[in-house]
Amino acid sequence: MTLLLPNADTQLVPYTLQGTPIAGGTLAADAVRTVYAAAHVVADPLAATDPSEAIAIDWAGTMAFRRHLAGLGLGIAEAMDTAQRGMGLDWPHALELIRRTRAEVPEALVANGCGTDHLDPAGVTTLDQVVAAYLEQVEAIQRLGGRLIVMASRALARVARSPADYLYVYDRVLAAADHPVILHWLGEMFDPALAGYWGHDAFPGALDVALEVIARNAAKVDGIKISLLDKDKEIQMRRRLPQGVRMYTGDDFNYPELIAGDEHGFSHALLGIFDPLAPAAAYAVSRLTAGDRAGFHQTLDPTVALARQIFRAPTRFYKTGVVFLAWLNGFQDHFVMLGGAQSARSLVHFAEIFRLADQCGILSQPDLAERRMRTLLAMSGVEG
Repeated sequence: MTLLLPNADTQLVPYTLQGTPIAGGTLAADAVRTVYAAAHVVADPLAATDPSEAIAIDWAGTMAFRRHLAGLGLGIAEAMDTAQRGMGLDWPHALELIRRTRAEVPEALVANGCGTDHLDPAGVTTLDQVVAAYLEQVEAIQRLGGRLIVMASRALARVARSPADYLYVYDRVLAAADHPVILHWLGEMFDPALAGYWGHDAFPGALDVALEVIARNAAKVDGIKISLLDKDKEIQMRRRLPQGVRMYTGDDFNYPELIAGDEHGFSHALLGIFDPLAPAAAYAVSRLTAGDRAGFHQTLDPTVALARQIFRAPTRFYKTGVVFLAWLNGFQDHFVMLGGAQSARSLVHFAEIFRLADQCGILSQPDLAERRMRTLLAMSGVEG
């Protein structure tokens, strides 16, 4: 199967599919790493909406994808930024997503994003407004029996004036948690509104504040996910965490090395890239559990180039690549996203994702992927 794909110089170059779909595998409950995939939502392409109007979700398709992840033995990080949380998916729909997922896969390991995204940051003037917003979501999710991922707050980043303000807010939010939570430190490459989080522009000071939040509330913290795309920063923090508090890698550039670990420790995983890489993630960690470290790396290491392409700057648009692969692999019948976000990347970008996904075995149905790639090319005037 050969087709013409544009390259970085906008030249059309023949490409022949060459990859073999990755080996299947299911992650057992006793796996040596806890693995969450942050899952996308499927938009309803037939809804009569435009980017300024109501959110339209294909709930059947969205829940089918959750069943796929749970069937592989993976945990689901629900209503996070991969689901376009705060970038197309609002809080009422996020809560409905959380409710439906709990009903759909009640035995699955699920943790749910909890934030302040129903606030307009521009209208926030006090820390107590931020606390109240967090607690509204905490209570709503816990009423459903859901566990929490405490997401970074744009409103807090806007109103906080010192590290002490972060301690004040997080102390009160964590005091309300029924079960230990996962904290989420999201870097500004994912969301520019979070610049200076924890009250510091530089990493060393921010790290100290985040660690102080954890130390003051260790009994309420299962772990922390950091998404800074810098393995050295993650390792530095990992080595300073209190005993019993887990590091969940959010590094979509360096995840094989961080999950495998070193003589001082390792990271669990909570990754947006594990949405399209779910079969590879399940198989690789199953090999690691079996003591086959080489098999783990042979499976995951070749996927890093694909992940780096999907998460290239501007990183906040990575969700477009995630949904593109879901379409190529038959998890949805269209390439439409909430708010028309599928337009955020170029045809050249999608062509490179196609090549890299083929080469690392992520195209599970190569014939279908090839037909759908041809459809996308034809829509841009490329035939052959």
